[in-house]
Amino acid sequence: MHRQRYIGRMTRFAQTRLAALLLPAALMAGALGSQFIGGLFPCEMCHWQRWPHYVAIVLALGAFIVPETIGRVAVGLAIAAILTSGAIGIFHAGVEYHWWQGLTRCSAPLSGQSGADMLAQIMATPIIQCDVPQWTLFGISLAGFNAIISILGGLAIIALWRRR
Repeated sequence: MHRQRYIGRMTRFAQTRLAALLLPAALMAGALGSQFIGGLFPCEMCHWQRWPHYVAIVLALGAFIVPETIGRVAVGLAIAAILTSGAIGIFHAGVEYHWWQGLTRCSAPLSGQSGADMLAQIMATPIIQCDVPQWTLFGISLAGFNAIISILGGLAIIALWRRR
């Protein structure tokens, strides 16, 4: 009850700043937990999705220590980073569902003239494939969940900030 009263007394910007920190922090806790506790190792495109969340965390933390006018810019950029991770998640999920081809060697088909060329490509390919989800729930991969949570969460943070 005490926490509800405290959050209710926070300014809209303070609530937005907190949400812009907690959302990517929670998503990264889940990603790192699934990696180090659950044994699900990230592919190259999984790492691509993580970088915007790292940036969002730094920006949102910075928004707590700089003047509010600069903090507002930092929070806006943090929200953009969260949405960017969601967009990368959509692309990665599309690669996993084979809706389109990936851009990296971890999902590209083999090509080459000789067996030696193909073997060299195989040996240079990362062990974790970007086009094969390691884990799904209800048919949604981790990339899909990141896309859903990042985009809906980012939009919710925008709505919180704009709420009257």
